[in-house]
Amino acid sequence: MSYCRSEGKDGKDKIIFATAEDHATESTVKLPEPEESPGLILPNGEINWNCPCLGGMATGPCGVEFREAFSCFHVSEADPKGSDCIEAFATMQECMLKYPEIYDKKSEGRDGDDEEEDPMDKLAAESSASKTQNSDEKPAQQDAKKD
Repeated sequence: MSYCRSEGKDGKDKIIFATAEDHATESTVKLPEPEESPGLILPNGEINWNCPCLGGMATGPCGVEFREAFSCFHVSEADPKGSDCIEAFATMQECMLKYPEIYDKKSEGRDGDDEEEDPMDKLAAESSASKTQNSDEKPAQQDAKKD
């Protein structure tokens, strides 16, 4: 026979002793249906910064930079999508490089042996190439003006 005993300060803790017979019958407790998780994009179209799918990237030392880059990508209408956000992603990556102990690829379970190029590396390379190209053009234009 099962019984319950109250213990602790003010008797608020309850200890329930159950017998084998109590466990032999199926439970009649009905749990509520789990609420549907809103996911990354909320029904109103906004980004759900609390989504576990972001892996905490929206917080931390580069959270602001991540949110700016991700927001830019979310609203981007460029072709290809996000190509107008390269500077924001490059800024985010520059920040992440300052905190390798937090944002190191290998700590995320990636072994680094993949032949596939990391999209963040590609964005940073494109951004750097764009800046280098622009700085190379300026002296050439000045030389042309001198002639």
